[in-house]
Amino acid sequence: MVTSKVSSTLPAEKLSIDEQIVPFKGCSRLRTYNPKKPKKWGYKIFVLSDIDGLIYNFKIYTGSINPVPGQPDVKASGNIVLDLLQPIPRGVWHKVYFDNWFNSPLLHVALWKQGFCSIGTVRLNRVSGCSMPSDTQMKKSGRGTSVIQVAEMDDVELRVVKWHDNRGVTLLSNFAALEPQNTVKRWDSKRKKRIDIVCPSIVMIYNKFMGGVDLLDSLLPLYRISLRSKKWYHKLLWHFMDMLLIQAWLLYIRDFDLTDAPRKAKLPLLMFKLEVANCLLQKGKSIATKRGRPSVDVEELYKEKAKRGPTVKIPAKPIRTDKYDNFPDFGEKNARCKNPG
Repeated sequence: MVTSKVSSTLPAEKLSIDEQIVPFKGCSRLRTYNPKKPKKWGYKIFVLSDIDGLIYNFKIYTGSINPVPGQPDVKASGNIVLDLLQPIPRGVWHKVYFDNWFNSPLLHVALWKQGFCSIGTVRLNRVSGCSMPSDTQMKKSGRGTSVIQVAEMDDVELRVVKWHDNRGVTLLSNFAALEPQNTVKRWDSKRKKRIDIVCPSIVMIYNKFMGGVDLLDSLLPLYRISLRSKKWYHKLLWHFMDMLLIQAWLLYIRDFDLTDAPRKAKLPLLMFKLEVANCLLQKGKSIATKRGRPSVDVEELYKEKAKRGPTVKIPAKPIRTDKYDNFPDFGEKNARCKNPG
């Protein structure tokens, strides 16, 4: 159900693929361990998203990765990319970005033949016959040095670029190269100031459009469902609930920016989640309007009251106006009525 919902959204031009960790330390065969991640134990999910963090497909890692039916076998990591891209239309020349765990020349050739441009960091041991200078040799030439090698594989032109910043970084692409080169700011510890160094186009493109899944990972922990459970599937269920709420909020932000509404009226993620929760609690209840003269606008009275001093937040408008009487909260301490006036 979740994958059918997220894949129904019209995909963006630029797509990124990365892995996501759902923190979990309980007993499960699906649990993985990665010492390089902030959360080392948990479920691994491969995610396809755009640069804004909007998801179009995902796959839960279960231990075995088989070739996709009807697709060429491009090894385990490459098969994941082809599997995630199945809902995306072919021949439109979407641009796909991924890191060195997925990357290989076979994958770039397969993507190009299906109408995808692709770019990603690469491990040199996966590119046979490509010799690049070492980091020590490039360091002597100074920061900003870059080397490119071009080759054809199955009638598809591939470019390997190595660029030296603080250390060497190698990228493989079927559409990007060195030119046009730009300059980027970097800190020079010897001169004690920021300096300009030359940066190839392929590096600029990759850095600009690769961070969609990382953006989603930064939003998920902000207001994550923190219930504890020994059931291994509860963690995945709550993760998908959090993920879908963030997807809804991202779509809301995208549509809100197309309107002329003031920016201060835009709901942040926390308030958006609370509004969704409040409205879901009212499902199935009567929301018919009351007869008679319209009452005074409580929102305006509340704003005036807030200007005079501290106020307690009143319930959301969908709850107040649902024609469903609510019991008051009885307490030991005396206090003023929340209703202004």
